[in-house]
Amino acid sequence: MRCAGKKVLPLLGVLIICGLAVIMSHPASARGASGSDRGLDMYFTYPQIIIPEGTTSVDAELSFKNTGKRGETVVLDLSDVPEGWKARIKSYAFDVTATRIPPEEERLTTLTLEPDADAKPGVYKVGVTAQTGDGAFKKSETLQVTVRAKEEVKGTVELVSSYPVLQGSTDVSFEFALNITNRTRKEQAFNLLADPPRDWQVNFKPPFKEKFVSSIIMKADENQSVNVEVVPNRFAEAGEYNIPVKVAAGDITAETNLKVIITGTYSLNLGTQSDLLSLEVEKGKPVKFSIYVRNTGSATIQDIGFLSMKPENWEVKFEPETIDSLDHGSTKQVEMTIIPAEEALVGDYALGVSADSKKSSDDIELRVTVKASAAWGWIGIAIIMFVIIGLLGLFMTLGRR
Repeated sequence: MRCAGKKVLPLLGVLIICGLAVIMSHPASARGASGSDRGLDMYFTYPQIIIPEGTTSVDAELSFKNTGKRGETVVLDLSDVPEGWKARIKSYAFDVTATRIPPEEERLTTLTLEPDADAKPGVYKVGVTAQTGDGAFKKSETLQVTVRAKEEVKGTVELVSSYPVLQGSTDVSFEFALNITNRTRKEQAFNLLADPPRDWQVNFKPPFKEKFVSSIIMKADENQSVNVEVVPNRFAEAGEYNIPVKVAAGDITAETNLKVIITGTYSLNLGTQSDLLSLEVEKGKPVKFSIYVRNTGSATIQDIGFLSMKPENWEVKFEPETIDSLDHGSTKQVEMTIIPAEEALVGDYALGVSADSKKSSDDIELRVTVKASAAWGWIGIAIIMFVIIGLLGLFMTLGRR
């Protein structure tokens, strides 16, 4: 009996251990079955985002999922919102602080952030907590927002001329129309600059106004027109002249090139060295008189001839008779020989002189005084003496009587 008892005790111990194992396994299965009836998940579609500096609003998709087999009311809470920032959870047009999620369904919401206007570049985090109404299940997620320094966009300015080439002579002014567009993001004061040839003048003025300006103020994306008045050097030679024009606001600049084609002006000026237009002559005797012809235009004048409008039977000669070529600004001396008629009476006469070319002409009028010869002076003196002597003789004869 003792041996049989000793054999039963180990067998009983084994049975007890197996029984405990079976008993322990059933509660675990129960707990597992009970736990799978409820569950909560939450996640950001994009948990890390980057926004440029100055962004005023940003949206991030936030999803909640009920992984259990019964509906849950999920309470939402925000934490760690950066100072100066605003945050809210939205569903369409409503802000939400809790949501009801049916079994095994998902709810999509949006976390809307409004960064501080002075938010500096850096990393910012916003926390979201979701928990069931009874607090049995809780989930937390963090959205990481990186504020990146925005690149400085200078923008540009556009400068266009519809008619950049004008043609004419130096005795007229030229007016160009410029179109300026501010392609920057803010208001700018643009300086108006030009680099004309020497002794040329360039003025900027608003359309339909006579006042001159040196700068204009333009709002972002604004367009304005400006007229450019170009006054050439009066003595500029015929040819093409470039006039660079620029608008500038700091290092934001635009430039265009205006062109003036000078065709040249043709102008002759006839006169004397002292501006004296009178002289005295004796009839029948030649007299030398100098005149000067000057090219006051901007182009060379070819084949200049001389003509006279003289009294009848007078003779006028020119040396030289013609000038082949006279450059602008040049002066040429011409000698006139004037021979009054033998029968010319004493007195004043008008003598017209002109310089003519195909391009220009000029004329002057000389006052020529014909005076009596020296012989007539002596004859006059003799007559006077004869008269005096006659009168003296008459007085003496009468005195004796």
